[in-house]
Amino acid sequence: MKYNFCPTCKSDVAINEEGYLACVNSTCNFVHYENPTPVVAAVIEYKDGNVLLAHNAAWPPKIFALVTGFLEKHEHPELAVLREVKEEVGLDAEIKGFLGHYSFKKMNQIIMAYHVYSDGEIQLNDPEIDEVKIVPFEKVKTWTSGTGEALKKFLESRGYTPEVISFGSKS
Repeated sequence: MKYNFCPTCKSDVAINEEGYLACVNSTCNFVHYENPTPVVAAVIEYKDGNVLLAHNAAWPPKIFALVTGFLEKHEHPELAVLREVKEEVGLDAEIKGFLGHYSFKKMNQIIMAYHVYSDGEIQLNDPEIDEVKIVPFEKVKTWTSGTGEALKKFLESRGYTPEVISFGSKS
């Protein structure tokens, strides 16, 4: 969110000595820290030996990535990742492990990535996801940004050395 005036006292705002947008009124304490948004990501192991990748309807064709989503108020990240998998691809999943946290600077997000497993029936009920692909571990390509790093870590933990492509490359 951009501010032209302080949302607390309506005074002018300017960049302070720490580099943050802050109120110029010395009696006001408003500082816009631009904290990152918490996001969860699921490396979905689908039917032993495969990864499920999803295509967001808003993305260019042939770009697939992990199922991701925002945490809701007071929601635990483990519940959030399971909710997102259910909402976006219709799968009940089981958490197998935490893969780590990753920065996605372009969107000012901190991503908490989980390995989840499912062997259920995929149901695309959310208009956000319009296609999925199931890729055997040995054929998965990872990418150089946020969730791609989590996917790479997962595959390496399974003994694979995935090809790494530039984020946004068609694969």
